[in-house]
Amino acid sequence: DAIEKLFPDAIRMRFEDIQQNNDIVQSLAAFQKYGNDQIPLAPNTGRANQQRGGGFFSGVLTALTGVAVVLLVYHWSSRESEHDLLVHKAVAKWTAEEVVLWLEQLGPWASLYRERFLSERVNGRLLLTLTEEEFSKTPYTIENSSHRRAILMELERVKALGMKPPQNLWEYKAVNPGRSLFLLYALKSSPRLGLLYLYLFDYTDTFLPFIHTICPLQEDSSGEDIVTKLLDLKEPTWKQWREFLVKYSFLPYQLIAEFAWDWLEVHYWTSRFLIINAMLLSVLELFSFWRIWSRSELKTVPQRMWSHFWKVSTQGLFVAMFWPLIPQFVCNCLFYWALYFNPIINIDLVVKELRRLETQVL
Repeated sequence: DAIEKLFPDAIRMRFEDIQQNNDIVQSLAAFQKYGNDQIPLAPNTGRANQQRGGGFFSGVLTALTGVAVVLLVYHWSSRESEHDLLVHKAVAKWTAEEVVLWLEQLGPWASLYRERFLSERVNGRLLLTLTEEEFSKTPYTIENSSHRRAILMELERVKALGMKPPQNLWEYKAVNPGRSLFLLYALKSSPRLGLLYLYLFDYTDTFLPFIHTICPLQEDSSGEDIVTKLLDLKEPTWKQWREFLVKYSFLPYQLIAEFAWDWLEVHYWTSRFLIINAMLLSVLELFSFWRIWSRSELKTVPQRMWSHFWKVSTQGLFVAMFWPLIPQFVCNCLFYWALYFNPIINIDLVVKELRRLETQVL
């Protein structure tokens, strides 16, 4: 106000110059719009309540955090149920009901033989003695050769391990709590390094089913359920490797989304959380590349990649060293937080990036 009173002519000339420059007018309009967004609608609310981008989702996140605490406390109080899974129990000690549970987890087709196994009271010890010839005869009468082969292949795996191998996310977490937590965070922040780790250190049990799921052969596109498809896996073909490497280089999060999509029938809600999170992480990665391109910082990409590799490797080594000292409850909190609440956080981040991009365009 003082400047306008002291120098009215100069202010008027400056204002006319600004009105003739479209770039400055658009910048001021964007600045004014951002300022209006920060002002509360009610003028008599006292101190201004500055809302940051994505405040709605932050509120949802806060509410869900309270729910998460309740769920995690309940999980901790009933943690012994995780040790009752068949992946922790020797096959020779399985009851007849547990044998049927193992059989049904092979796929929907296995329910055809549920009553036959129950009527014979097939427990773990008896299961270990059964052969293909016995399966094809009375009282089991499994006439479908594919069904017999699937049961026998899984039975051989059970005999080799002495217990049931993990066949879903929760069983894998029960058997490999540290690895599952590491993979969950690695695939979120460094999907390419996480997949490279699977290839180098967990090829047969994890990477091979992963690549066959996201890059299936044409002859594998049948109506079989996902568990049945993964019972007998061969080495990937060059066509599968080519498809995988293209997605690995440019769309790593799409690999995770495709894998979760194929497990929808097993993990209904969890797979949807993973798919949404993968989509959001792809958008955030695209924003990161766009920021580097717009700032002409392509020369810094190798240095950024090396710094990121060093950071992730250091964090992984640090966690591996102190893993025996970390309480299981803390690990469960971190696991479920990354699995279910990271999508909410990423929604907030995407909203912020969109607002920043909108301001830059204006």
